[in-house]
Amino acid sequence: MKIISWNVNGLRAVFNKGFSKLFKEINADIVCLQEIKLQESQLTKQLISPNNFLSYFSFADKKGYSGVGVYTKEKPLKIENQLGLGKFDQEGRMLKLKYPDFTLVNFYIPHGGRQKENLSYKLEVYELLLNFLSKIKNQNVIVIGDFNIAHQEIDLARPKDNQKNIMFTPEERRKLDEIIQLGFIDSFRIFNKKGGNYTWWPYFVDARERNLGWRIDYIFVSKPLWNKLKGAFILKDVYGSDHCPVGIELIN
Repeated sequence: MKIISWNVNGLRAVFNKGFSKLFKEINADIVCLQEIKLQESQLTKQLISPNNFLSYFSFADKKGYSGVGVYTKEKPLKIENQLGLGKFDQEGRMLKLKYPDFTLVNFYIPHGGRQKENLSYKLEVYELLLNFLSKIKNQNVIVIGDFNIAHQEIDLARPKDNQKNIMFTPEERRKLDEIIQLGFIDSFRIFNKKGGNYTWWPYFVDARERNLGWRIDYIFVSKPLWNKLKGAFILKDVYGSDHCPVGIELIN
């Protein structure tokens, strides 16, 4: 089974850039998307069912903002989209899909603001996320999405220059430590412990071409599921967004 995650920075935009072709080439069983930036009324037939996939969305109340979606070949047993924090839930930042053999949770964590004006909100979300994960950590769980934090120095091109910047502050990085301490595994680091592997690049000074990036998109798996992990990867050559897709393969 192949599962993909991608912050598309606008679902309609990536479809206009050839996402339908990419969808076929990736040949995934589940595709999780973040920052879809649309409302239910803006969904077209193509967006609802590419390649005859089923689709599920959580839309932000605010137009053109946030939102997550999941395309899946198999219908889930149950779907939830509430973490329990009003602002977070109104921004459409979560989808939890229960399948017979595992639970998949697609997250789009708040950025926190360039001047850290929303850092307290971001940390509050992480506290609720950690509480949520602590209750399901002993199950087969996949936690996927844009976490908006580079965990270690190896996860960004210029760690020394960003020690005090949003997405790399000590208090943010500790939240990813706590997810791992719960028993969740950073799937990519199981297979690749090298630097230079990023999932997001700023829109300036040819950052992507120069690989001045950050790894802020993750797929965590719970300990009961780790022995089914076959591979993990970053599709750095896929364009269309300021992020690129990440993925895992599981033994069926």
